[in-house]
Amino acid sequence: MAAAAAAVMVAGCSGSGDGDGGGGGGGTDSGGSHYLSLGDSLAVGVQPDEEGHPRETSEGYTDFLYRTLKEDHPRLQHERMGCGGEDTTTFMEGGLPDCDERYEHGSQLEEAEAFLAGHEGEVDLVTLTIGANNFTTCVRGINSPEGQAPDSEDVDIDRACVEEGLDRLREETPEIAERLRAAAGPDTQIIGMTYYNPFLAFLLLDEDPAEQAAASAEEAEELFPETEARGGLAEEGVDILLEVNETLTDAYREEGIDVAQMDAVFEPTNQEVPEGSDTGLPANLQNVCDLTWMCDEERGPDIHPNEEGAREIAAVFAREVD
Repeated sequence: MAAAAAAVMVAGCSGSGDGDGGGGGGGTDSGGSHYLSLGDSLAVGVQPDEEGHPRETSEGYTDFLYRTLKEDHPRLQHERMGCGGEDTTTFMEGGLPDCDERYEHGSQLEEAEAFLAGHEGEVDLVTLTIGANNFTTCVRGINSPEGQAPDSEDVDIDRACVEEGLDRLREETPEIAERLRAAAGPDTQIIGMTYYNPFLAFLLLDEDPAEQAAASAEEAEELFPETEARGGLAEEGVDILLEVNETLTDAYREEGIDVAQMDAVFEPTNQEVPEGSDTGLPANLQNVCDLTWMCDEERGPDIHPNEEGAREIAAVFAREVD
């Protein structure tokens, strides 16, 4: 269960909608500076609508970041080039029909390279969120036929699929970082993002979530003997997340790309129950519930950030902006 959720920690979903700025390769140029946002569903503000269907919105972290930056730079323009569902391979090569139709030059990366070449010296900032969708096909049993999350014992993971996704991440992320830096030049700031992990919210499916969140792997097996493997899956899930974020961080820093670390917002290791808590949930689980749609009974569970979560993520990026 935990490994599966970790593997789809921020699964990209295609959607439609408008945000601040233009789509791939477009946008009007009135002589101001540019902010170029790239990536997957997080970059285009995907959130569930009232029926629980994922849709692009103008409430993604890139939108809130743009509005913050624009306060001090009124002529700043947002080139919103992301697309829900992109993984590292499609980001480089294309292959997603709903995304490919946005990009005149082929893939999102090629479109970004063309935009940067055509606006040399005019792009102040590039942000990037990519990699989680390398694992979206690795999970079995996340949703029931009714669209709600199943019991945790129904969730499984294809480990061979995870390894294949990690192999692509290790091979392709350094090339993505290198090509973006080459296209942007040394003076344009680029900020990449690590991923948060909403898997703790799946603890709400079974028994007492506060007790489970604080339990060690051994304790979890004693509490829930019918799912004896849960402790191992939890450890595997944590390992997957750590490796994904370490791979991204190493590739970005090698090319002088700054990193927005999501641990600052989601506090994944903080198992303390905040003083005065109304829920009794530890901070890490409470943050997932507060900042994503995972615990929403009407529109969730959905792993994307809600408006509050997008604002918090934008604030992490803002602290990295030069």
